[in-house]
Amino acid sequence: MAHQNLPMLDLIGDIHGHSDALEALLSKLGYVKGPNGYAHSERKVLFIGDYIDRGPNIPRTLEIVKAMVDSGNAIALMGNHEYNAICFHTENANGGHLRKHLIKNVKQHIQTLLQFQNRQKEYDAYIEWFKTLPLWYEDDNIRAIHACWDEEKIRAFKDEQYCETRSADFYVESSRRGSALYNMVENCLKGRELKMPDGKTFFDKDGNERSKIRIKWWLDPKTATYPELSILDLGDKLPAGLVKDVAYEHYKEDQKPVFFGHYWLEGEPNL
Repeated sequence: MAHQNLPMLDLIGDIHGHSDALEALLSKLGYVKGPNGYAHSERKVLFIGDYIDRGPNIPRTLEIVKAMVDSGNAIALMGNHEYNAICFHTENANGGHLRKHLIKNVKQHIQTLLQFQNRQKEYDAYIEWFKTLPLWYEDDNIRAIHACWDEEKIRAFKDEQYCETRSADFYVESSRRGSALYNMVENCLKGRELKMPDGKTFFDKDGNERSKIRIKWWLDPKTATYPELSILDLGDKLPAGLVKDVAYEHYKEDQKPVFFGHYWLEGEPNL
């Protein structure tokens, strides 16, 4: 999935159906709207996933992104919301779906489903398009992925038959909890997680109770405390001591710069 000799890239992540903000941003960056969508004379966009759910105009967002990809003015990666939509939409052998239609899961997709009401064929076509989106980007200088660059799992994935063509078997196998593909998708599209100590839990921004924290996968867990490793500031829910009984291949400073989105943060950027 390497792309060579590309012009300068503008990286945009996690639009989540906010088409007005996307069009304003593209205009500010110098992209001009033409018959084949937005284009720039010297640059193209690298979208880092999550085009659907939550926002007020999901169909328009998909129209913009897909037109730019089709005209060669953008590359679009898969986000966890696109992956989840594929599985939510795909039946399994038992008559259910690869992503169960639980209240929590329906709630995540509800805006997308409502906005495509009476537009089923159009939505089905976008689901098929989602299946073609690469899971990561890499060239001679940079890497990009939706949530986490897990070198070990990406290296193994490159060796599998699913690398370039992801058949229906990919989604079946990647939905099977505990499989190698399941773990790859969980890490790369949803972020590396760590079980909270002492059986503690917290409620996320959507009101879901969670027992695992998403972590800063670029830090060495052998030298980090729980608060340092956690993406979210959970206050006194996390002990101050070093993390115990966890080891993984963290992303190192001498590796290529890697760009990602996915994580909801608050406050001023730490530059």
